[in-house]
Amino acid sequence: MTLQATVYVPPHPLIQHWLGVVRDRHTPGALFRPALGELGRWLTYEAVRRDWLPLTATTVETPLAAATATFIDPMVPVVLVPILRAGLTLLEGSQNLLPLARVYHFGVVRDEATLEPTIYLNKLPAQLDPDTRVLVLDPMLATGGTLMAALEALVSRGAQPAYIRVVAVIAAPPALQKITRHYPQVQIYTAGIDETLNEVGFIVPGLGDAGDRSFGTM
Repeated sequence: MTLQATVYVPPHPLIQHWLGVVRDRHTPGALFRPALGELGRWLTYEAVRRDWLPLTATTVETPLAAATATFIDPMVPVVLVPILRAGLTLLEGSQNLLPLARVYHFGVVRDEATLEPTIYLNKLPAQLDPDTRVLVLDPMLATGGTLMAALEALVSRGAQPAYIRVVAVIAAPPALQKITRHYPQVQIYTAGIDETLNEVGFIVPGLGDAGDRSFGTM
C-alpha cells in the first residue's frame, strides 16, 4: 500500500503478527517492549532494502580462490535517530541490522492541551555529511508535529530528505499528509495506517501510549 508514493505498509507476515501483539490492550509490558523491537527490526529491513544503502565492490580470498564481493560502503555514514522516549523501543531491532550506525537521540514532548511539540533533547551533530543515510525511529505518527521537528533539525544540519527514511509502527492521515506535503522525498515505513485521531491527539484505534506501555508509566 502506498500514499503519494512515499508511505509504505509492507505486507510482511511478521510485521502483521507483531502489530497485532502491540495493539492488544492485554499484552503485558514485558512482551510489549520486545514486540516493538521486532517491529523495529522488520520495518528497518523493509526500509533499507530498496537501494538506500550504497554498495561497493571488491575482491576477497576464499579458502580456495579469489571471488568478487559486495559490501555496504563504509565511507557513507548511516545514522539512527530514535525519538525519545518511545523510539528507544525500536532502536534495538534497527541496531541489530545496522550495528555500525551512529545513534543520535532526539527528545520531544507534546503539550497535552495544544498538541504542539517541544524539543527537550537534541544530540544531533552540528553538521551532517550530505550523503548520510538517516533512519528516524518514531513509533506513533499522530499529528506529525514531533516528526516535523526532527526532520527540520536534520535538514538544517545538512541531511538530504531523499536519504531520510522513517520507521513507524502506526501512522494517522494528519501526520502523513503533513510530512508528504513538506518533505515529499522522505519515505515512511509503517506497520499500519489508522483512520483518525481522538480529541487529545491519540491515534484511533492505535495502540495507546507506546512510551507508557513500554516503560510501565501508565
